Amino acid sequence: MRKKNIMKKIINTSKAPAPIGPYNQAVLSGNTLYVSGQIPLDPKTGELVEGDIKKETARSMDNLKAILNAAEMTFENVIKTTIFIKDMNQFSKINEVYGSYFNEASAPARETVEVANLPKFVNVEISAIAVK
Repeated sequence: MRKKNIMKKIINTSKAPAPIGPYNQAVLSGNTLYVSGQIPLDPKTGELVEGDIKKETARSMDNLKAILNAAEMTFENVIKTTIFIKDMNQFSKINEVYGSYFNEASAPARETVEVANLPKFVNVEISAIAVK
């Protein structure tokens, strides 16, 4: 059995937080971009945005946007997202901010999952899959 050669391009930008472990901000395989989960970490200061779930969600989405842009894509290219949240009672506020980044008619598929904890104990993390 021959090993298949998988083509992938690593996407990294200084306009989003640097990875805090053995992973990359995104990987482009063919026309599909897999974006790692983004937390509300300010890439300029390295500080967490805390205390307001709407601001935390916006920072996470802005980090996603920076990575999409680095891959020459926009939110229109996003076909799937996953939102991990610490408290499902915050869902409506998160959803309000999240929705402002998409055209409702062409919004991606999505799941939202409540979890016990997230990296750096943040309240929200959002990942995405996009296609050129």
